[in-house]
Amino acid sequence: MAQRRVTDFFARRRPGPCAAPSRAKPAWRTPSPAKPAARAPAPAPGSRKRARPPAEPPCRESAPPARRRLQLPAEEVSAPRAREVEWHGGDQLADSTLCPQVPSKVTFSELKSCLRRARELGTRVQELRTSARRKDAEEPSAPEAEGSGEKAPAYQRFHALAQPGPPGLVLPYKYQVLAEMFRSMDTIVGMLYNRSETVTFAKVKQGVQDMMRKRFEERNVGQIKTVYPASYRFRQERDVPTFRDGVKKSDYQLTIEPLLDQEAGGTAPQLTASRLLQRRQVFSQNLVERVREHHRAFLASLSPPMAVPEDQLMRWHPRFNVDEVPDIEPAELPQPPTTEKLATAQEVLARARSLMSPRMEKALSDLALRTGEPGSPRSPSLALPASPPATPPAALKGVSQALLERIRAKEAQKQLAQMTRRPEQEQRLQRLERLPELARLLRSVFVSERKPALTMEVACARMVGSYRAAMSPGEMETHVRLLSELLPDWLSLHCIRTDTYVKLDKAADLASIIAQLAHLARAEETL
Repeated sequence: MAQRRVTDFFARRRPGPCAAPSRAKPAWRTPSPAKPAARAPAPAPGSRKRARPPAEPPCRESAPPARRRLQLPAEEVSAPRAREVEWHGGDQLADSTLCPQVPSKVTFSELKSCLRRARELGTRVQELRTSARRKDAEEPSAPEAEGSGEKAPAYQRFHALAQPGPPGLVLPYKYQVLAEMFRSMDTIVGMLYNRSETVTFAKVKQGVQDMMRKRFEERNVGQIKTVYPASYRFRQERDVPTFRDGVKKSDYQLTIEPLLDQEAGGTAPQLTASRLLQRRQVFSQNLVERVREHHRAFLASLSPPMAVPEDQLMRWHPRFNVDEVPDIEPAELPQPPTTEKLATAQEVLARARSLMSPRMEKALSDLALRTGEPGSPRSPSLALPASPPATPPAALKGVSQALLERIRAKEAQKQLAQMTRRPEQEQRLQRLERLPELARLLRSVFVSERKPALTMEVACARMVGSYRAAMSPGEMETHVRLLSELLPDWLSLHCIRTDTYVKLDKAADLASIIAQLAHLARAEETL
């Protein structure tokens, strides 16, 4: 009985021919419909197996293919595949089959506008290419670009504000570039001069451009001559060996010779490293002196005007824009002698008088009289724009003039003290500004330690760990000593053997201590 149930189960679960698995081999031969389907053989009389049901005929409907072809509607298939585009007289474009729902006039106007736009873009591209080629051919140098009205980049306009360290007599960016050019030029000239080689501008130009990666022209040499006239002697010489294809030996070249003091032994002077350093310092001082002149003019234009002694000036005025100082005018360099050229009719007549007939000579004389050189118009003098009278802004309307004058005088006095402050005073002022916060930290250290006195090393280590900015223990000890110098009643130092102990009065009012330190800092700032 159990065997019969198992056989019946497998007979029911066996798939039919229509649901054949994907792994089954495809039937290569289709059975003929005339032949009857083969029946299963009858079981033996003594067998317990149940007879299998007759096999169902195979499904005639085949499974749909994995890829289906796109079938178009009958009306689209019957439509013509080729479409004709007619051109009537070069003015109209008709395409009835391509856009059957859009009138031909609208299509023509759209195409015409697109064609016009394409022509405009093509013309614009040609103009941009031409201007780019012309700009690459000219390519003005950096100083010329500044003079043409173009705005300089930010790293040049705000170069003085980005300098590390305390503010001082910082040079403009273009002046620093010129100082670097002088250093490079002096190095190249020294190398060539020490080996008794004729120094030409072509050699120096190539060397300086390789060192600085910037353009170096005769204009920069003229600026160097303006700043340091006693640095070089310039001449135009010929018959100088160049070993170059582009320059002939008979051409004039600009030669450069350093001006050096004669040595005591009468030997030829050499441009040594010490002399290079000395010349560089002189050049930098001359640049600073030029900036000082512009600074003096700026102080004289203030209201009220200010006058600062030159030996006491430590930094520029806060409102003096260093990077907007005008560029240095280049000095005139020797030019090669020019051959005589005939420029006017009178010169031509004087040269070829013996070669012309009297009739031609008379005609040229009349032409020379008619086209005589007119007097050159005098160039209008560059008059400085008159500065408008100082009018108070609308926000200060109604304020008395005397009060404004007192405020301006006080501000000028503060700026004068700031400009004449020495670096030592500036460092002391910075320390005084840190003392209120350091006094609060020191008292917190004593409260947390619960000791009447602490060693200097321990107190400085605790304060360094609690201060908001990075500071070395030695610098912190300098602040603690300054604090004990200003407030000896609140903080005292005691040296016992090899250690220094710090003792603090924790009963004193901290607010009054901080106020006293702030008052001392303000008083130091106004000095």
